[in-house]
Amino acid sequence: MDYGKEVAVSDLNIDPQAQRTLNERRAQHIANHLVREAIGSIVVSQRIDGDLYIVDGQHRWRACALAEIPTIRADIHHGLNQAQEAILFLIKNRESHKPRPIDEYHVGLTGGVPLFVDTDRILKKHGLALGSSSTNNVGAVSGVLQITDRYGAAIFDRTLSVAEDAWGRSAEAWDGMLLGGIGMFLGRHGDLVEDKELAKKIERMGSAAKWRSEILSSSSRGGFNNSGTGSRISTAYRMVGNAWNKGRKVENRIEI
Repeated sequence: MDYGKEVAVSDLNIDPQAQRTLNERRAQHIANHLVREAIGSIVVSQRIDGDLYIVDGQHRWRACALAEIPTIRADIHHGLNQAQEAILFLIKNRESHKPRPIDEYHVGLTGGVPLFVDTDRILKKHGLALGSSSTNNVGAVSGVLQITDRYGAAIFDRTLSVAEDAWGRSAEAWDGMLLGGIGMFLGRHGDLVEDKELAKKIERMGSAAKWRSEILSSSSRGGFNNSGTGSRISTAYRMVGNAWNKGRKVENRIEI
């Protein structure tokens, strides 16, 4: 058995007779909250012909494909037949129990994983911690990790500064959808943006509570498929972009 090998997502296969049915909705949900360093290792069987089949972790594999992440870490078993793969699948799923995001975060800190350490450093810089949403706590564990993971610690730092400058220190200001939208905007267009100006424009568009209400309302109008966290963050991103573009000449606007 080989542990922790990086495998191309495109090289992996699913044997429906040795796996549960793939739930596309579940995979999309995982993709919306995906943090690469928290994916862990999936379990793979390399058959005699050399082909690789997933034994455990097909939803994480599919989520990586949806998020366009090219590789995934895998523990590879050699020499198993189809029946043995199926038995291994049952054992793995009987024993597995995914930790809560906050527990995963603390374990990551203990292990010195850069993603978690960098996120914690930025939170402390702003006098914040992860926990139940409050004036000094951010409840959106997966959301803040996702910002750092996708755009880097510097963008997460700027995101918290913009949110605080726009809405002050409140539980609503640290809402995961709002931070996700600001983070996405800065991650994609940060080199074109002056943060203090962005915060003022966001503030003019209303309180954090009003922003959150409009995002939820917009997602609800969009129907069931647009009600997930990922689409709500996208809605927040578009609202941040609209706030930035308001009053600007066409040639100076950022295309959203």
